[in-house]
Amino acid sequence: MQEGIVLSKNEVLEDMLIDGLKIVQDTRLYRFTSDSVLLSRFAKWKKGDAVADFCAGSGIVGFHFYALNRAKAPAMPVTLFEMQDSLCALAKKTAAYNGFENFEVVQGKLQDLPKEYNEKFSLILCNPPYEKAGTGFENDDYEKAICRKEITLTLKEIARAAKRALKFGGRLCMLHRADRLTEVCYTLHEEQIEVKKIQFVGGRDAAKPYLVMVEGVKGGKPACEILETIVNR
Repeated sequence: MQEGIVLSKNEVLEDMLIDGLKIVQDTRLYRFTSDSVLLSRFAKWKKGDAVADFCAGSGIVGFHFYALNRAKAPAMPVTLFEMQDSLCALAKKTAAYNGFENFEVVQGKLQDLPKEYNEKFSLILCNPPYEKAGTGFENDDYEKAICRKEITLTLKEIARAAKRALKFGGRLCMLHRADRLTEVCYTLHEEQIEVKKIQFVGGRDAAKPYLVMVEGVKGGKPACEILETIVNR
């Protein structure tokens, strides 16, 4: 462990599944799943990218994306946006533990995105709350529920924030429920982000997809590539 990094009673180090890197997680809070790793692999790095991770949680998507591409871009700037202070604290510990000095953690609501981040990013990664408010997860703790349900943040609000934060021609890579694909495409289109790439995720061969990953481009022209479905066993 890096000098000066102290884990609390409920914090654990978990493997980031690449290069022996670790992520700090709290066993009481929302913890990352394989979906986050799929998104970080779906997004493709481009030279000069300035990266944001919306709805970052403890930062797994941003950290894993950087880990995948740091040999090509060791100084890649990555900014993690998360509403919950407790999850921001975990992300800061992970960055310190792994010696990632290129990461910034911003605590606050995306609806209140500071003006300094307007048109700053060429790539935004987002693993948002999938479920509409009032559907399922009634027994979840509030801190976990808001990571899964649109209680404090809606798809429309994410799209608006992405439009503000993206440079013209910048990309938004998002993971969502497969049965909300039309809503995702329509909502992004309303904010001048055109979906250019779609990839479904299924739990087994020939099964109906349960997730979808999309890449939208701010100011892009209508045209879309459908990639081969991923089986996430």
